[in-house]
Amino acid sequence: MIKNTSKFSLIIASLLLLAGCGATTMVSTPIANIDTTPLKLADLTETEKQNWGHLDLVSDTIPGMSVDKAYRELIGQKKGSKIIVAVLDSGMDLRHEDLDGVLWTNTKERAGDGVDNDGNGYVDDIHGYNFLGESYNEQLEAARIVKLKLGDADTQAKAKAKVEENYAKAGPEKQRLEQISQTVKNADAAVKKELGKETYTKEDLAAMKPTDQAMQQNVGILTQMFQYADSISDLLDQIDEGITYYSDQLNYNYNVDFDGRAVVGDKPYDITDTKYGNGNPQNRVEDESHGTHVAGIIGAERNNGKGVNGVANNVALMSIRAVPNGDEYDKDIALGIRYAVDNGAKIINASFGKGFSPNAQWVYDAIKYAASKDVLFVHAAGNDGANLDDPSNPNFPNDQVNNGPEISDNVLTVGALAPKYGSEMLAVFSNYGDINVDVFAPGDEIYSTMPNNKYDFQGGTSMAAPAVAGVAALIWSQYPKLTASQVKNIIIQSGLEPKAKVVLGGDASKTASLGEISISGKMVNAYNALVMAEGVSKGQIKL
Repeated sequence: MIKNTSKFSLIIASLLLLAGCGATTMVSTPIANIDTTPLKLADLTETEKQNWGHLDLVSDTIPGMSVDKAYRELIGQKKGSKIIVAVLDSGMDLRHEDLDGVLWTNTKERAGDGVDNDGNGYVDDIHGYNFLGESYNEQLEAARIVKLKLGDADTQAKAKAKVEENYAKAGPEKQRLEQISQTVKNADAAVKKELGKETYTKEDLAAMKPTDQAMQQNVGILTQMFQYADSISDLLDQIDEGITYYSDQLNYNYNVDFDGRAVVGDKPYDITDTKYGNGNPQNRVEDESHGTHVAGIIGAERNNGKGVNGVANNVALMSIRAVPNGDEYDKDIALGIRYAVDNGAKIINASFGKGFSPNAQWVYDAIKYAASKDVLFVHAAGNDGANLDDPSNPNFPNDQVNNGPEISDNVLTVGALAPKYGSEMLAVFSNYGDINVDVFAPGDEIYSTMPNNKYDFQGGTSMAAPAVAGVAALIWSQYPKLTASQVKNIIIQSGLEPKAKVVLGGDASKTASLGEISISGKMVNAYNALVMAEGVSKGQIKL
């Protein structure tokens, strides 16, 4: 599973380092040279933070996808055709107030009768299917390779090294974060008592003139913490996420003795064993939020006065629960892709990835099957801040083997952008590669739906992929006769292409243009994509 990165890991890394030390006719876009766009100096407003991925680079000086502009100037109230988008992910909150009106419903199936009414091989699959059964916590594939001795000797050696290194690191990192958390809590309690109030700002801290050394130290600690978050409460929440992250590594992800699959009852490395799972792809615990967040980015109900607006305005979201709190199984992904295709999905969003894939061919075959049925597969590039063209940094699934030719023309791999236009525009966690990454889209600190009718920010290429899946759905909804290959290439070719250098992986000594770190060199732009789609649909533009 691709972990959401920007929410806590950059802060955590810093703290650990500190501890160690409407129209009916489309018109051409007016954008000519976006490198002349002025840099935005002011901080984003709260409204901009919650919607930045939909804003326009020229008018807002924020590197969004011009979604609002597309609706305002091109789409208006036109709904177009309904597009089924499969969310191949963790469980989704099917009861969420901003999603319950845009769910895919299998009208040929009768809920709760325990019968496969439509004969598709899956019982009671009303809104999708659950390939994980009642499991959630899971190992990473490297741990499973070590435990089961999968693959050749080289694969086993690499997996063993990764497991041993990361398991050994997780314990001390967790302990250091716990120490930081306790230090911050103690300082927070002391300052609250000194100020006589339960909440305070960094300005309140700056105004304090403590005379004793202990209070001076407390104020200094908290002043430093305000560099990483808007409030101490928010910072502590993020530290807690970091503690949970390392706890999960110790207890599940890199624990070779853990067996998260036992409750499912299938043979996960036997592709012919398909009678498992159930028809309820609802998230099992509140922390299983990834699929819900992704779904909202694609198609949360627009303009309903609640929460957020999805990119696409006429979608049916199919929930396929196949991504646990750990690495997904190749079998679940392959069968999940085939389920989506066979049940009418036109787009599959795949916000997950892993470094080892013992049965990658099963997934390649499923992707090619999707291509044969004219289905687009949108995949997240991953969050290691690494060059995927380097063979030592694989990210499965992908659309080629060993940097070779594409296996099919229906896969879009998406890197992530941050809201700050300029050299820091590439999200520090985003993977890249001029062979393996097609385009970039907003993915850092994206506001979207969360379980139990909540909303929050999450960041990662996991958030960039559904933004692009939403644009694809928007295009297909307005121009349903286009093929998956055409939609893919419209998105790639219509994007904005800045020439300026961006920082790679948060390392200021490493810079490159988007053209040097992706196939297209472009940022996805919904407005331009719709303009091009109309030209392609009328035969005026050849791809």
